[in-house]
Amino acid sequence: MKKILLLGSGELGKEFVIACQRLGQHIIAVDSYANAPAMQVADESEVISMLDGEALDRIVAKHQPDFIVPEIEAIRTERFYDYEKQGIKVIPSAKAANYTMNRKAIRDMAAIDLGVRTATYSYAINAEELREGVNKCGMPCVVKPLMSSSGKGQSVIRAEADIEKAWTYACEGSRGDLQEVIVEGFIDFDYEITLLTVTQNDGPTLFCPPIGHRQERGDYQESWQPMPMIPEHLKEAQDMAAKVTAELGGAGIWGVEFFITAEGAYFSELSPRPHDTGMVTLGKTQNLNEFELHARAILSLPIPEIKLLQNGASAVVLAEGESTATPVFKGLEDAMNTLNSEVRLFGKPATRPYRRMGVTLKYGTNDVKELVEQAQEMAAKINVK
Repeated sequence: MKKILLLGSGELGKEFVIACQRLGQHIIAVDSYANAPAMQVADESEVISMLDGEALDRIVAKHQPDFIVPEIEAIRTERFYDYEKQGIKVIPSAKAANYTMNRKAIRDMAAIDLGVRTATYSYAINAEELREGVNKCGMPCVVKPLMSSSGKGQSVIRAEADIEKAWTYACEGSRGDLQEVIVEGFIDFDYEITLLTVTQNDGPTLFCPPIGHRQERGDYQESWQPMPMIPEHLKEAQDMAAKVTAELGGAGIWGVEFFITAEGAYFSELSPRPHDTGMVTLGKTQNLNEFELHARAILSLPIPEIKLLQNGASAVVLAEGESTATPVFKGLEDAMNTLNSEVRLFGKPATRPYRRMGVTLKYGTNDVKELVEQAQEMAAKINVK
């Protein structure tokens, strides 16, 4: 049995804890608030600000974990290098965690060091530099905080009047104390994909069937698997994903995002952990879901193959208002009266507008477009009160 310190305890962390406990592991779930989803199923829990380096050092010293598994961006990741020197395995590696927590580091590594195709981009530390970046990248363009998640702080600039608002919104949505943004030229893409990529300590790099997804407010609303693709474009994305993950090093699952155009794949972003769009794999689309793959890779357990079993789709269940009262879900019976489907409620103790509270899953032999519509219909029947 290994002791795993999970930094970030949301819905992705919860499913990871379940996958690890099925393999007999001991999990300490950490987050900034009590009763976070992963804490509800973990062996132990801690409540700290993971941006407080001394607090982070304290719980690492207290628990002496074999593995540290980051699930969010807002962590003093520079501490990870010291933990590795202490003999603690950071997943997938201290370098990967530091680079991917900051869009600047990962984008420069991909575009400059590795020559991977990306959108035109620029950085800004104030509104005036943002204006210069917009001039370089052209309009429309996308603005994102260098450190954020779930679409927070992201916006599209379509006119001069949007620049000041975009800067303010990006600063409000930034995680941590880093006030810097990336400006990206708009890519005329046909669709987006997440390519779940599994790196192993003692085995080849593996790929899950590509996942398509739709976003609003920078956050995914539906995802489906597989995304139909031209084989050459898929191979190009796989080659890029393999190159970037090899450079960062370590074992685990990575959510590598691409824009797919008529010319091929453009690298967008990368997360060194299970990806929210990959929750579709909870719907029996693969022989192993993304959380089981992450656990196996971390523990150096065999992954003989990743096999698509059937088509699937997921749709998010969102909160409308803000409340600290225990959420109540209405319409579950109606939603769950659907063949070949599942509902996963995350157990978040409070709500805010557009907060993801659950996900519906629909799977089968149907076309993925039909499955997406059915997953949407299920989600629409569930109201968070």
